[in-house]
Amino acid sequence: MGRTSSSKADAQALFQSLRSAYAATPVNLKIIDLYVGFAVFTALIQVVYMAIVGSFPFNSFLSGMLSCVGTAVLAVCLRIQVNKENKEFKDLPPERAFADFVLCNLVLHLVIMNFLG
Repeated sequence: MGRTSSSKADAQALFQSLRSAYAATPVNLKIIDLYVGFAVFTALIQVVYMAIVGSFPFNSFLSGMLSCVGTAVLAVCLRIQVNKENKEFKDLPPERAFADFVLCNLVLHLVIMNFLG
């Protein structure tokens, strides 16, 4: 009985420390996090839809999944580059990182549109 209450207290302490650490995150990084969450949520919705309805145009399902996953990966890369605490990209201006993000998204979606047919 004591073990479960201590593990529950540890989990609550961990959750509180994560919440307080995330509260110090800049707003632009939180917006990118929301965008990544939206892309992942959209991918999950597509998987559920495919499981319920079926996957007749399978290339359409793959295109949608690649779009969501690719966009999420590119947004995570943008988050890493824009983060001020990351010293690896300290010489990279945020405008350049955003331009790279937009260009890579353009190329990604051109490939996806080509895959659709």
